[in-house]
Amino acid sequence: QVQLVESGGGSVQAGGSLRLSCAASGYTYSRYCVAWFRQAPGKEREGVARINSDGSTRYADSVKGRFTISRDNAKSTLYLQMNSLKPEDTATYYCAVAFAASYSYTTPLQARDYRYWGQGTQVTVSS
Repeated sequence: QVQLVESGGGSVQAGGSLRLSCAASGYTYSRYCVAWFRQAPGKEREGVARINSDGSTRYADSVKGRFTISRDNAKSTLYLQMNSLKPEDTATYYCAVAFAASYSYTTPLQARDYRYWGQGTQVTVSS
């Protein structure tokens, strides 16, 4: 049974940093693309960043230069380092496992490409 457990969320002031983690189990973690999504109240879920099995990445324009996605295949763990946080980053953040090992850079970050989801961790950024 696949399990994804996020941690590291919290409340910070604008300009601060947080590091999210997602511990995976129940499948061969290294073989699949994994990603972070987020959802703010009243808004649709949006892709934040993804990392393919080969380590290539793609970011949403809104987080480029501020967020860094990484993976540790030995630990079956996904990370999201978030710096220079803004109030508009406030959301519940979810990690997700894709159906495929990789997606081309031009493929948008879209929820329909992901089959397993964590329960989410809340990030709140105050101004």
